[in-house]
Amino acid sequence: MRVKRQKKNRRTVRFFTVCFGFRQPYKVLCDGTFIHHLVTNEITPADTAISELLGGPVKLFTTRCVVAELQKLGYDFAESLEAAQMLSTATCEHEEAKSADACLSDVIRTNNSEHFFLGTQDFEFRKKLQQESIVPLLFGLRKTLLIDQPSDFQRETAKSSERKRLMMTDAEKRMLEKQTARILAAKRGEETIEDEQWEAPRVVNTGNGLGVKDRPQFKRNRAKGPNPLSCMKKKKANSAVKPQSKSKAESKSGAQKEKIEGESVTKKRTRKRSKKGKSGPESTE
Repeated sequence: MRVKRQKKNRRTVRFFTVCFGFRQPYKVLCDGTFIHHLVTNEITPADTAISELLGGPVKLFTTRCVVAELQKLGYDFAESLEAAQMLSTATCEHEEAKSADACLSDVIRTNNSEHFFLGTQDFEFRKKLQQESIVPLLFGLRKTLLIDQPSDFQRETAKSSERKRLMMTDAEKRMLEKQTARILAAKRGEETIEDEQWEAPRVVNTGNGLGVKDRPQFKRNRAKGPNPLSCMKKKKANSAVKPQSKSKAESKSGAQKEKIEGESVTKKRTRKRSKKGKSGPESTE
């Protein structure tokens, strides 16, 4: 049940933030009954408990008329008076102290331009505000804090404000008409320049008279011819060149033969052996 209650409370806070522009840190205006409930049920610190309820940081406020009313209630509300004096004071612009309900109604009014949350234990006062003003209402039930669901008046106000945002005002309509007239006039003056600079060169007329593109305007990569150097005719061999080539070949072959003969001679000389050992016994005979 606690999780469902938290989701319900967060949904209510989201309704007021989206439809009416309530922003963090949330400003909570407390009357004497709400402060007394927090003190007697030991819901401390109050700012953390309320911030957990609303899902964001909060600032607590009260008015001078509320403090003056707590002073009149006597000793039983002494602790509540001390707690109220520690809160920030919202300007109520009342020279003489009024009742808390009348003072808070003047501060909030119907549109609640300051975007106050109101904490009160007075059921009749909460019911009256739900039918007259756009204010989210907080109240305590024993040691738990709750928030009232949006009333029918608040939901209808949100829908009407959304419709107004979607519809154009008379001033916006006039501005739109002037702007469209300027744009049309500018386009009429620039049509000839655009036709001359852009549209005429892009169209290729092929005799059909419709100005339709019949062939592409970009250059395609076509197949190129063979290399001209590879197509040159071969040169004819002259008669004077042949004997020179033969003489060169013959000279090369002669040089090779001389090298071979020289190598053979050197090899034969190195292979000669002495025959002294074989001739020795024949001489003795």
